[in-house]
Amino acid sequence: MRQVLDLLRNRSDGLARIGVIYNPDTAPYARPLISSAKVAAGSQMAVIECPVRDENEIAAVASLLAREPHGGVLVIPEPFTNAHRDRIIAQCARFKLPALNPVSGAAARGALLCYTYLFDPMIRQPVAYVDRILKGESPADLPVQAPTKFQLSINLKTAKALGLDVSPTLLARADEVIE
Repeated sequence: MRQVLDLLRNRSDGLARIGVIYNPDTAPYARPLISSAKVAAGSQMAVIECPVRDENEIAAVASLLAREPHGGVLVIPEPFTNAHRDRIIAQCARFKLPALNPVSGAAARGALLCYTYLFDPMIRQPVAYVDRILKGESPADLPVQAPTKFQLSINLKTAKALGLDVSPTLLARADEVIE
């Protein structure tokens, strides 16, 4: 989580608070992620929980976060926020909020940053597991695997619309830069 918040900090001088958008009905794992964000932010940044359950609440949260300067948005990937990706991006643009949206393709759709795992390597991992199981290994003996390959996308058009300069260091780390 620290790496994700560092992306936002590096991108926006003076980022003081980050709203974490999620739907509590479809993201039962949100609490540990929010706790992790609070630890990663430390005393340098306020982490604000922003539960949303419909499109009106997305607009209300964006409006609330935009009332004070130096705010941003971090979207927890889950069924609701994935399905409402474009609405969240539109509200962030409307209220001039820099956002990191980890749903694949979000930067291409207008989000400032997208940091996500690469899907193709993830879908190949089970093939090796199936092979090992067919060769006699017990599934209980196989380790749980997490994503190992990630992609950072930066939308410079969005940065310009927000009046932000993206640091050369962050641009150098990007796998995809959208102009």
